[in-house]
Order: sequence, then structure tokens, then C-alpha cells
Amino acid sequence: MKGAPERILDRCSTIMIFGQEHPLDQSWTEAFQSAYMELGGLGERVLGFCHSTLSSSQFPRGFTFDCDDVNFPTEQLCFLGLISMIDPPRAAVPDAVGKCRSAGIKVIMVTGDHPITAKAIAKGVGIISEGNETVEDIAERLNIPLSQVNPRDAKACVVHGSDLKDMSSENLDDVLRNHTEIVFARTSPQQKLIIVEGCQRQGAIVAVTGDGVNDSPALKKADIGVAMGIAGSDVSKQAADMILLDDNFASIVTGVEEGRLIFDNLKKSIAYTLTSNIPEISPFLLFILASVPLPLGTVTILCIDLGTDMVPAISLAYETAESDIMKREPRNPKSDKLVNERLISMAYGQIGMIQALAGFFTYFVIMTENGFLPRTLLGIRVNWDHRDVNDLEDSYGQQWVRPMVPVGVTTWYMNQSKFKHMSMKTYEQRKIIEFTCHTSFFVSIVVVQWADLIICKTRRNSLFHQGMKNRVLIFGLLVETALAAFVSYCPGMDVALRMYPLKILWWFCAFPYSLLIFIYDEVRKFILRRNPGGGVVDPPGDLSLVPVTPAAGHQSAPFKSLQLTSVWSLLRLVVNAPLIRRNELHSAHLFTT
Repeated sequence: MKGAPERILDRCSTIMIFGQEHPLDQSWTEAFQSAYMELGGLGERVLGFCHSTLSSSQFPRGFTFDCDDVNFPTEQLCFLGLISMIDPPRAAVPDAVGKCRSAGIKVIMVTGDHPITAKAIAKGVGIISEGNETVEDIAERLNIPLSQVNPRDAKACVVHGSDLKDMSSENLDDVLRNHTEIVFARTSPQQKLIIVEGCQRQGAIVAVTGDGVNDSPALKKADIGVAMGIAGSDVSKQAADMILLDDNFASIVTGVEEGRLIFDNLKKSIAYTLTSNIPEISPFLLFILASVPLPLGTVTILCIDLGTDMVPAISLAYETAESDIMKREPRNPKSDKLVNERLISMAYGQIGMIQALAGFFTYFVIMTENGFLPRTLLGIRVNWDHRDVNDLEDSYGQQWVRPMVPVGVTTWYMNQSKFKHMSMKTYEQRKIIEFTCHTSFFVSIVVVQWADLIICKTRRNSLFHQGMKNRVLIFGLLVETALAAFVSYCPGMDVALRMYPLKILWWFCAFPYSLLIFIYDEVRKFILRRNPGGGVVDPPGDLSLVPVTPAAGHQSAPFKSLQLTSVWSLLRLVVNAPLIRRNELHSAHLFTT
């Protein structure tokens, strides 16, 4: 018989020494404990062995042994010895655990090993940090009884399965709440479900990894169930939300990082796309409320939304991760949505307003060059758009009218000496000025969208730190600029899209606003980095992670090793949920039972 050494020893009454059976007295028991603690403290998996010599008359050849309804001796056995095995953690595991900790993910180890072995392994992979002590460590250091140590003085905690069995829900909650580094040892499959429920009571988003049939309840109960693709049973794979194809814990952490990157880039793309809505809507509001000639036409809005903004918005999906992506606290799923109040405030209330100002500035510059100061434009919309109005006067006293019509067969003209202050420009010429304003407003939006696209590259880091390595984004900048120039200067666009050529100088009207957007956002991000706990930062979510499964400690693999069993699995992974990794123990693996 083989199994947990202390349980094997409890069934033995003798010990085999140099081929001879001797009574298992106190001295041999102490020697056993000493050897067991020494081997377990090295992080080695220790198994105990015993045997029993059966009577041939009572157990003849061909006797059927029944393990369910035991029909053979299981007590008064002879202890044979100990065997220790070691399977070093993969090199990537300590780094993965460190990433989890810096990302605000709480890693909890649940194993069937002896607490001494579990504690040594946890220290080896960084689940228990160097310098952090358990209650036992503090008692040993101070040379005092365990009862005199305040459990809350210990940051780390190793909980035996037998103790967990006697714990109330309140006691378990207290352990989970007051200890940052937790190891559960000698646990049963049923206790894994209890641990998951305890973490969820703390408000944590919980992920569990497992490979056995007994893990199915915990995999189902967890917010994210991750089954082992190599060592996992079919039942556990069906119960899980995701399948880890290489059974590697480091791949799960890579998945979390990739999920955060996807979520970040989605927010960046949405923020970029929404920002231009304000400069697109505000001209119509001014058109209605102030009764001015329309600053921006519907066709030019379509050119922005379906033309210049398409490639830049897509290019943000190719943005690489920011350097602090795995150093942030997990987002709060209740408040930090893809589109939340902060994103709306940024896109509409801040950057969008600056963009609108850029468009209106260019609009008023062109109108002023053609004789209409801003105050003159107020209230002239009806007369401006009316073909039969012949006395529309600009800011300099000039009237914008049609040419005089012929009377009979004789054509007569106005007396130039009497009407020297009159401009003979027609209604059609007024509309050309208006359509030129549409084009200039469109170009202004493109210019300020350059800055918007660049600032959307990062959510917190400075652009000077992130750099301009995204070639797709650079291509998007070139495409939107080329498209704006094409629709502005291509012959025939005045008929097809009512877009008219612009003076080169008019392109530069929006440049100061584009620069203002960039400077404003750099200052904003600097304040965010200096005050990470300020009111402008989303409160962190309460998240936990618990390690497990055997092969999860072996060599890292790329993110493609994660097989998603449903779209919902990816969405929940993007939530940056902490992972609960359950350590099922099997021989020849990092964590073993």
C-alpha cells in the first residue's frame, strides 16, 4: 500500500529494518517525522509504503480483493519506508505568479500535499513571497506557542484540510480576507468548492483550473472554469469555459494579459470614434439655434464616418500593450465598462469640444474672408438660403444678390456709381462659399483627429514612452490625410459631393487645436500617473486567483495555446478576472497528491 506517509504510518504496527520487522515504537515514529519534515521542506513529494503478509489458507491463489467492500487487512501493517520525488517548477511559473501579484490577482494554492511540502512549493514559485511568514514561522522565530501568535500578524497562511473541515463560513471568510498569500493543503475535492464559494463571498471574480472528474463542481461554480487539455478528463473539459492546451499556468497569465490588451484597444478605438461626434453634431445645433449658414453638410459627415475615420479606428486594434498593463489593479466590472462615464466625458466633454472649436474657427475664418463677420452670420440662415432674396448685406455693407434680369429685349444694369457698395455675387456664389466651409470644417476635423488618434494610443502612459511603433496606425494617418486631400481637390467633387478646393492656409487653421489636444492629454495622463488613487481612476475590483493542476507548472507556451469553448469565455477573460488555480496532485507533476 502507498499513500500519504502519515496515513500509512497510522495503519502500521511494525517497521522493516534491514529485512527484519521491528515494533514501531516512539523512537522510530520520531525518526519518521524528522525525515518526512526534512524531505517535505525541500518541496519534494513524499510517499509512504507498507505491506502485509497474507495467509495462503485465508487468501488462496485467485482470491478476489474488493476495494469498495474491503475484504483484506488494512491495519497492523508493516511500514517499509519513504520515497521522495521532485519535479522542479517550470522556469516561467515564478515570473507568472509575480505578474499576477503586480496585476492585483490573488493566487491561492489548493493541493492534496502535506502542508510542509505545499508550503515549500509555494515559496519556490512565489505564491508565498520571500520574507512573509506564517503563524508557525512567527511562533518558531519568537520561540512561543502558536496560541500566543495573532493570526493577523501573518501575511501568509497554510490551512490544513482537516482544519478547513471544521471551519465555519465566517472563519473561512476571515482567512481569505486577512491573508494575502494562502495555501490550502491536504484538501478533498469537496473542499475546493467550499473555497470557491468563500472567494465569491468576498466579491472576487474567481477562476478555477482542474483536470479531474471531481473538479467539475468547482469548475462549474467558478466564474471562469479552465480545464487541462492534456491531463484533463472529458468531464472536466465539458464543465469548463476554456481549455488550456498545454496545461501551463503561465499561459493563463498570458491570457489575462492578452485579455487586458483587447479590452484596452477596444476602449481606445471607441474613444477615437466617438470623439468626432461632437464636431459633427454641433454645426447642426448652431445652424438651428443661431440660424447661421450650415457649417457642415451631411455628405461631409459621411466622408468622415465612412471614410477618413475607418482605417485609423481599426489601426488601434494593432496597438501593443502599454508597459503598465500587468501592473494595474483589476478593473471593476460594475463600473469600468467598455463605454462608461469617464470615456463619454473624455470623448464628448473634453476632446470633442476642442475639435468642435477647431471646426468653427476655420468656418468663421472663411466667412470673415468673404465679408461675413461672426456677428453678421447670426440669424441670416433664412435669407442666405432663399433664392429670391436680393438684399442680403454682409458686414461691410455689400449686398449679395442675383444679377439684374432682362426687361423685354433690352438688358440693363445697375448704375455702378450709385451702387458702388453692392457686390454682384449671386445666390449660387453664396452657396459655393457655404460648401467651401463644409469642406474646411471636414478638413479641420481630420486635422484634429490626427491628435485624437495619437493620444488614444495610450490610456495612462505618455506617448513618448509608448512610441510610434504601430505601423498600421501610421498608415491610417496617411490614408485619412490623403482621402481628405482627394475629396477636396479632385475635379468633379464639387458636383458629386459638394466639396470645393481650399486654400493651403485654411488647412493650418486647426493645427493649434490639434496641438492643444495633444498637450492637454499629456498633462491629463501625467496627473493620472502621479495620482493613481485619485477620483478619476476607476476603483479596483476585488479579484482572486487560485493555482492548480499538475502540468500547469511546466514550460510556457504562447497565448494561442488557449482554446476558447465559447465567445462568452473570451468576454469573461477580458474582464481580467483573477484565476483560481486548483492543484490536483498526480505523480510526476509539479503538484501531486
